[in-house]
Amino acid sequence: MSVLEWYLCVAAALTVLGCVRLLLARDPLVRLICLNVAGSGALLSLVVLAARSDPPDPVPHALVLTGIVITVAFTGVGLVLLRRTEEAPADPGEAPPDPWGPAGEEGGR
Repeated sequence: MSVLEWYLCVAAALTVLGCVRLLLARDPLVRLICLNVAGSGALLSLVVLAARSDPPDPVPHALVLTGIVITVAFTGVGLVLLRRTEEAPADPGEAPPDPWGPAGEEGGR
């Protein structure tokens, strides 16, 4: 087994394990982490496929760099959304908590 085949097996295992855990998890934070693991496996497979040729193909490497940036961005947005859903009131008629505190207190608006 060559080094590229080994990395391709690791990439496939990461992708499969991330997808399976994503289907079995209930916690939204765990699901977000599973999406990151599955995405890392997909990005690793792109790097392996780019390294097959003698001079490595720069296009898949550029796609991987773009994918890393997108992964960081969607992880940040996902964490913000998770935090907002945790802070959301259970009663729809109730006002959400003010993140800046009451207006009359020092340090408020």
